[in-house]
Amino acid sequence: MFYSRYTPIGEQFAVPAAPTAFKDAELVLFNLSLNTQLGLNWDAATACLYLSGQQPLPNTHSVCLAYSGHQFGQFNPTLGDGRAHLIGSFLTPNGEAFDLQLKGSGATVFSRGGDGLCALGPAVREFVMSRALSSLGVPSTDCLAVLSTGQAVYRQGSLPGAVVARTARSHIRVGSFQYLALQQDEEAMTQLLEMAMKDMGLQLRESREENIYSFFQSVCDAQCDLMLKWLQVGFIHGVMNTDNTLINGETIDYGPCAMMEAFSFNRVFSSIDRQGRYAFGQQPNMASWNCGRLAESLLLLFTEEQPAIERFSAILVNFSERFNEGYQQLWRNKLGLLQTHSDDQTLVTELLELMTQHELDYTNTFASLTALKLHKLQEQFPVAAVLEPWLVKWQAMTEQYDDDQVAAMMTRFNPAIIPRNDLVEEVISDYYQQGKSTLLDTWIEALSTPYQYVVYPEKWLKSQPDPNHYQTFCGT
Repeated sequence: MFYSRYTPIGEQFAVPAAPTAFKDAELVLFNLSLNTQLGLNWDAATACLYLSGQQPLPNTHSVCLAYSGHQFGQFNPTLGDGRAHLIGSFLTPNGEAFDLQLKGSGATVFSRGGDGLCALGPAVREFVMSRALSSLGVPSTDCLAVLSTGQAVYRQGSLPGAVVARTARSHIRVGSFQYLALQQDEEAMTQLLEMAMKDMGLQLRESREENIYSFFQSVCDAQCDLMLKWLQVGFIHGVMNTDNTLINGETIDYGPCAMMEAFSFNRVFSSIDRQGRYAFGQQPNMASWNCGRLAESLLLLFTEEQPAIERFSAILVNFSERFNEGYQQLWRNKLGLLQTHSDDQTLVTELLELMTQHELDYTNTFASLTALKLHKLQEQFPVAAVLEPWLVKWQAMTEQYDDDQVAAMMTRFNPAIIPRNDLVEEVISDYYQQGKSTLLDTWIEALSTPYQYVVYPEKWLKSQPDPNHYQTFCGT
């Protein structure tokens, strides 16, 4: 069941490294449904042994992966897993391959002087956010468990330490290819490319060049589709560096992430994103930029660069076209416009301008329109008074359709609840103070069905009173 997936690429890429054994570790959070879904079926004691570093997985060797990365546009040639260990890969009962990685599991050769540890708060954030995003329909890595280590970590004071156990279909990043390009390791890059293509369900052809183009097209498509899902639900990643960009289009690394509540395309929460490089509305541009860095790395595999550059450039143009088409359709879906109209764009632009001007809550605004078409929960999701003149236009455009059909579309694209920032912070505070959270016990279940329009506690729907002063940090 378990195997060493990346070891064949070479020890310069998959560096043998054992995680720290935390003998006093305890399971704090355990995703039982994921445990079953992946076919692991571990009991708590077994999970604790494997995920605390006390016992290696059978038939596999723990490694830390090397990668480079553009961090806020600046290239760093050697990053790698500085506080993570990929303890093994496995096949699910359906034959799907997954990786199991520990974060906060101790220093590695890539730690650059860091302690390789993780505090409890960021670990809890990843557990909540990854589960919530998966339920929202956003491709994402998952958090199998959070363990307390029984040791303190020192950041701005002493904090309880934790380990995050992450599952992912792959840990191949744009930065993985950048690293091998920097090493001029054509053989290893070819192996990585073929592994990635297999993982993504792409068929290998006789022409290596056509394989590369097919792979690059699929990566661009996956990144484009991921950006549309982030926009749909209001997710702001915060640190879209190339080392945090998985080629299969899954969301990874939840350190400074947050949900947009008061609407603005310029919304930024990450404390280190001082220039707004990764602001809400900039994310698609940055995804395309990251794909460009992948194309540069793949040039290593070509004997003639110019034809490859032209082909890659054409694929990147397709990225923009695919995104623009998806972007327009996204707003039609969220507004329940079952057909294309000449006035669609005007209606959308007016709404977004009003939402920006009045800092309306992104989720609640679209939930209020959905509730109108559902003919229920309008007290729970009231339409903002400033939208009333616009509302007349929207209702005139949608009255030609059956309300049930409109509502069916809108409830697929407009969540009723999201992992709101203040509630995430409250859960984190609960774990720091009490080692548990009664809020999370009930809230996480509701977050598993976010498109269900039912009565929720008012607290779960309340927008942040002052979103302009909320900041997030790279904690894991």
